[in-house]
Amino acid sequence: MDGHEEDLVDIDPYDDGSFPEFRWKRAPQGLATRRQLRAMRLRPGGQEAVARITCRRGQRFAYLYRVDLAKPIRPMTLAKELALDKAMAARQTCPKCRRRYHVCLPLKTLGSCLECHDGTPADPTTYLAAPEHDLAA
Repeated sequence: MDGHEEDLVDIDPYDDGSFPEFRWKRAPQGLATRRQLRAMRLRPGGQEAVARITCRRGQRFAYLYRVDLAKPIRPMTLAKELALDKAMAARQTCPKCRRRYHVCLPLKTLGSCLECHDGTPADPTTYLAAPEHDLAA
């Protein structure tokens, strides 16, 4: 090859050039990522992404949505709140001592809280006592 490599251009056959890409912190006003929309108590609301932002030298990207087309987040219903509490209880309750901790427990690796696993005493302010009907069983 006698210097023709300089003329070669990498072309994506599926990119028609209509999807703008911005560098980190260079997106125009009126566009936001999902997390930024969530912080504004908004959601994309079915709209397609209009651009994307790249960071970490093009290794990571996030889609951008128009803020003016975003919709308000749906309010938390009682049923949704109960379902979330039940899911968190499963992650925070030790299956051996039935205490519910204020943090998620390493149930996949240890299978229980640290006190049940290796005897490390737990601070009483970090958990709720097991329900009375569980203690009697």
